[in-house]
Amino acid sequence: MASGRQAVHDVATLSDSDLHGLALQRDEGAIRALTRRYNQRLYRVAWGILKNSADCEEAVQDAYVKAFTTSAAFDGHASYATWLTRIVINEALERRRAAERRVRLLERQGITEMAEYRARLADAPISHGSPEEIAARAEFAHRLQGAVARLPEAYRTVFVLRDVEGVSVEETASALGVPVQIVKTRLFRARRRLREILEPELRAALQEAFPFGGQRCAALTERVLARLTQHSALPP
Repeated sequence: MASGRQAVHDVATLSDSDLHGLALQRDEGAIRALTRRYNQRLYRVAWGILKNSADCEEAVQDAYVKAFTTSAAFDGHASYATWLTRIVINEALERRRAAERRVRLLERQGITEMAEYRARLADAPISHGSPEEIAARAEFAHRLQGAVARLPEAYRTVFVLRDVEGVSVEETASALGVPVQIVKTRLFRARRRLREILEPELRAALQEAFPFGGQRCAALTERVLARLTQHSALPP
């Protein structure tokens, strides 16, 4: 019998189709391998529609449940990634429609105040570079996420698939069920709109760009002092 470590290695090298077959048999290793491969993409696609972390996670979870049961058969006509993406898009759209129905119901009942969703796409860990560089990248990521959230849904979903996840034009079109030219047009308009949103903010941010403070500043000061001390010790 192969060791657990060897089994994990074997599962990790299998194709999506082979892993899917094992996942249908509730093979834990196969399920873990597939979720590791696609969690980030599916979460981002869901966020492009829902813009709420908790709802996105639930939509992705529900999509996996459908994918790993016979209720959503993978026929191999599209790539596995495209097939999973379609399931998540449908789950996210259904959740949004359900939320809209709840809002309309509450409005009919005279309830006008709703709890506002404030969760935003979680930043990937940013751990390389100086503290100032890390802070600058985090600030830009925050500004970009806010700008993407302001895009119309049709543009936002295409932007996430193409520019964030790097999905091809053809695969994006297949996942969304639209012609390739529509994908290209929406991406062009999304990028143009993002430039319009971000340009004023980035222009203001440039006033504080290229900072030199904190540990870098302190370290430079110490080096200067050390050099001066060495210089003073030299004979005239």
